[in-house]
Amino acid sequence: MKQLSTISNENSGGPSSRLGRQPLYFILITVLIDSIGFGVIIPVMPDLLTELLHVSKEEAAVWGGYLGFCYAAMHFVFGPLIGSLSDQFGRRPVLLISMAALVVDYLILGFASTIGVLFLGRILTGICGASYSTANAYIADLTAGSERGKAFGKIGAAFGIGFILGPVIGGFLGTLSPRAPFFAAAGLAFLNLLYGFFILPESLSASNRRRFDWKRSNPLGAFQQVRKFPSIQWLLVASFCLFFAHVVFPSTWQYHGAARYDWASAEIGISLMAFGLCSTIVQGTLIGRILGSLGEKRTAILGISCSLIAFVGFASATKGWMLYCWIPLSALGAVTTPAIKSLMSSQVSPDAQGELQGTLASLQGIANMVSPIMMTHVFFYFATPNSPHPFYGAAFLLAGLVLAFSLLPLILGTRAALTESNDG
Repeated sequence: MKQLSTISNENSGGPSSRLGRQPLYFILITVLIDSIGFGVIIPVMPDLLTELLHVSKEEAAVWGGYLGFCYAAMHFVFGPLIGSLSDQFGRRPVLLISMAALVVDYLILGFASTIGVLFLGRILTGICGASYSTANAYIADLTAGSERGKAFGKIGAAFGIGFILGPVIGGFLGTLSPRAPFFAAAGLAFLNLLYGFFILPESLSASNRRRFDWKRSNPLGAFQQVRKFPSIQWLLVASFCLFFAHVVFPSTWQYHGAARYDWASAEIGISLMAFGLCSTIVQGTLIGRILGSLGEKRTAILGISCSLIAFVGFASATKGWMLYCWIPLSALGAVTTPAIKSLMSSQVSPDAQGELQGTLASLQGIANMVSPIMMTHVFFYFATPNSPHPFYGAAFLLAGLVLAFSLLPLILGTRAALTESNDG
């Protein structure tokens, strides 16, 4: 792998100037449509699970955790595989195949009449969703090292906009039927496929392609490749903690709102819309300024601190409206991930960006396999009427503890990155 100075020189004026800005816009739209499709189904999951299983909303959360495990397991297995395939064959074919599969998957979920079919649908969603690492690699192809933090922030902003629109659409469609949002998501995914087929160019030049290697394309093999970079190792640990903690939102937010505040799908959607709106403002307008003023390390520390305070606020809120007071601060914590991704991508050569992003996807998959089950079981244990210590916000406190721990590997990782840069 190449030193940081060499990478920066090769990236400046590289693919982004060759292809123009249209591919960047496409990737942002791709992430936007995917996040809308993902967001529309969240508000209806409590109703859908109670309909299929005839259980309480607290019990439905536990099943939601198992569904999350299946989704994440596919991310873990297929993340580095898909990332490495994109390093050899290019980003375009990998993205288009994943988009087509996602259309079929949402239709399966929409027609699911048993819990088994619902599990099958979530497994396929996890496989398709592993292409998110390829979208990140596409961004790395297009941008210079100094601009990647802002570009990753724009991806976060696109995801935030999707979370403005998706949960609201899903919440109100859910008042018609718990299955209606899945068909809406299928339609959006199909539009995304058409857009990509006719517009998306290839971003990875032939000179930067790497032959596919099974040893580097399985989750454990991918981790072995980055062991030679101490900064990557510590930052991966910090990223794992972040992934683990923030799973509390997709795994328990909807069940927490339904059980504690008696929210219906529309109210759950509105609350997630508020979160998406705040995240979009932060990542679309503030991330570049914050990175420019504070640098990557301080930006990451700021984001973690804001998220930690917000988690305590979510846990202690006794009324539904109180959650809205903490959502802006929690959204400010979204600056953390683009800052850490920028640090890591600057330590990796252009021909391995897909591999790095695939490794991150697998790392997120591990967190997403463990965290949903832990978070939903903690929520269920403390939320049931027979609990010896009733406390609906226990899962948010657990997430806060994990975030606090993430500060240690973050500091160690940034120090190692600075040492490697100076040595290079």
